[in-house]
Amino acid sequence: MAVVFLLYVIAEVAAIWAVGSAVGVLGTIALLLAGAFVGSWLARREGGKAMRAFVSTAQSGRNPEKELTDGMLIALGGVLIMIPGFVSDVVGLLLMLPPSRAVARRLWLRRAEKRAVRYANRARGPVMVVDSEIVEPAPRPSSASSSSEKPHPVIEGRIVEG
Repeated sequence: MAVVFLLYVIAEVAAIWAVGSAVGVLGTIALLLAGAFVGSWLARREGGKAMRAFVSTAQSGRNPEKELTDGMLIALGGVLIMIPGFVSDVVGLLLMLPPSRAVARRLWLRRAEKRAVRYANRARGPVMVVDSEIVEPAPRPSSASSSSEKPHPVIEGRIVEG
């Protein structure tokens, strides 16, 4: 993660240096301020749209995961636009625009689903599902029970999430 942050800082400095060389110091400062103002206006507008969409979806009784994720991505885009720098402004602007936000939403939801499955499996351990029902493991016989009882058979296999 430290390497990613270091690369980000280097990219921001290089972008500011390049813009500063092209338009000068005052032009660079003006562009950074204009980006912050335009970004805050866009964040307010897109955030309001996302909030209205969330409310209407929730009132209709449907799952508002798309609208909730859109609101989160808009908030992240707003924060990135408020950070001084051109690279963060471009990434924040991409999160504000609906077409690129849809791509980011799909990636984010896919990643969240994979992490949720991984966490659930780590927390509860492997489970057996038969006909869409979770089969509880049979209790292990205690050591005090008679030795004439056979232990439960072990069925080897793999768990398929899907």
